[in-house]
Amino acid sequence: MDSLPLPFVILLITLLHTSSASDSACRSTCGSLRVNYPFGTGYGCGSPRFQPYVTCNSDQLLLTTHTGSYPITSISYKDLTLTINPPYMSTCSSMQQSPNLGLDWASPFQLGPSIFLLLSCTPPTSSLTIKGSPVCDTSSSHLCASIYTCPSVVSLGLPLFSPTNTCCVYSPANFNSKGELDLRAMKCLGYAPIASFQDSPTDPSKWKYGVTLKYTNGAFDDYYMNNKCNTCEDSGGICGYSPPSNSFVCACNNGFNTSTDCYNNYNPIQDYEDLIGSSTSLPTWKIWLGLLASLVLYLAV
Repeated sequence: MDSLPLPFVILLITLLHTSSASDSACRSTCGSLRVNYPFGTGYGCGSPRFQPYVTCNSDQLLLTTHTGSYPITSISYKDLTLTINPPYMSTCSSMQQSPNLGLDWASPFQLGPSIFLLLSCTPPTSSLTIKGSPVCDTSSSHLCASIYTCPSVVSLGLPLFSPTNTCCVYSPANFNSKGELDLRAMKCLGYAPIASFQDSPTDPSKWKYGVTLKYTNGAFDDYYMNNKCNTCEDSGGICGYSPPSNSFVCACNNGFNTSTDCYNNYNPIQDYEDLIGSSTSLPTWKIWLGLLASLVLYLAV
């Protein structure tokens, strides 16, 4: 059989290029957050160990666990921490009853240095224990007094300036054997996680609320692979992986992937685009129509 005609080859390569560019899900940002390794914006991006848990959905980076999905508001790649804002957490401006908060044991995340204020608990919280050990830090009870000055406490059925014996400063906090902060077991209605006091330890309206988590590097957590990822990102690429072997991939902005980096990454389609114009400007139906016409002509010869 004769070789395929040039127009057919051109259209076939163009179609594949268009599909490859439109199917690429890896991005370096999600909303206002910079997304670097080990995180990724979708399947095949970042580290495979993180992908089931961290994804980008409608420009919002989310952490998903067995207890829910939580918006990620900040990432410190230097400190290996991130901050999440559970939708049912309480703050000075808004207090509400909260479901349990948890992490998956198999995930690369663990609870960071956050302070949890457990709110509207059955008094007295001084008797609250877990496995016989006291839970509340009584030396920090002034934090309870501060947050109980917020008018939103009435949403939890508490009066303004409520007695602090219905509040517990849980620090350092820990999760139970299910990987959860079990509010029902502690007989509390809600929690306010404090990520930072923002230099205003007595003014809860200025505190930064959120849960700080620590993470460990992903499946490419070795010198060789980390170096490849650093070089990939320095060259403008995005680190990812190729299932099912999960081998390292550097996704370049020209739509092609390499196993190294994007420096001098040659685009074999460019010569064809110079002849027929950029494939991204062609509607998909026209490409398919041209491909079909070329195929019919080839078979008729």
